[in-house]
Amino acid sequence: MCQLWFGFCKFQSVMKRFLYLSLLFSIALFSQERITVETIGAIPLKVDQLTQIDNFGTIFYTFGNTFHKKEPSEDFNYSNVQLGLITSAHAFNPLKINLFYKNFNSVVILDNRLSEIVKIDFNGIQPYKNVSHISTGYDNTVWIFNQDTQQLELFDYKTNNVRATTMPVESIVLDLKSNYNYSWLLTEKFLYTYNYFGSTIAKIKNNQFRHIAEDNGNVIIQTNEGLLFLGKDTNQLIPIELPELLIKQFLVTNESLYIYTDDTLHHFQLKIK
Repeated sequence: MCQLWFGFCKFQSVMKRFLYLSLLFSIALFSQERITVETIGAIPLKVDQLTQIDNFGTIFYTFGNTFHKKEPSEDFNYSNVQLGLITSAHAFNPLKINLFYKNFNSVVILDNRLSEIVKIDFNGIQPYKNVSHISTGYDNTVWIFNQDTQQLELFDYKTNNVRATTMPVESIVLDLKSNYNYSWLLTEKFLYTYNYFGSTIAKIKNNQFRHIAEDNGNVIIQTNEGLLFLGKDTNQLIPIELPELLIKQFLVTNESLYIYTDDTLHHFQLKIK
């Protein structure tokens, strides 16, 4: 009887070790998961900021103090001499393109032919807003980061009212991206995800994150080592396998990854399982 009990205990011990090793093996395989890419092509391009590329091949970018919308058959451009250089541009909504002029604390909204719809001068709005970053919102709104309050605000430029406000953050903001439903704020300490009510949906620690791009709720993150894929509704970071490139800028449109190096735009297709 004692031998039988001893044998049973020994069997349990072996099974526990087997399960433990199996778990470690599974974790190792999971941690080595990668997203591969297929090379589509490359074209010469000289830009200061690559803003957006749509499904029709239209390229939105800035060069000098001019914003360009380059279609296959036509090229539109916009510049504002009074406001000078463009700090950032956002063409997520091609019918309401946002140009941010940080030195003048102002935003210009353009239509699809790059004609002015409205100019927002935050210097003349009460209470005063000291804006460092902006991004597209839904309807007649833009997301703005108020440096004085350290809060992200959903600002309605038709009524000059704030529709939503997030909790203050405690570190320097590095990047801001958004779609109609969510916004992503990258700071030196964390990457935050907010809904359009200003509520925090997710928060992950910044581990050498430098810049972000958004595509259908998924986020691509640039680090010192390359690019990571963060799927919506998950905190799993998956490395993207890429050829050796010095990434100056990048963006994603419907799983098409565009990487801008020195005067060359590279096009890849993400192979997401």
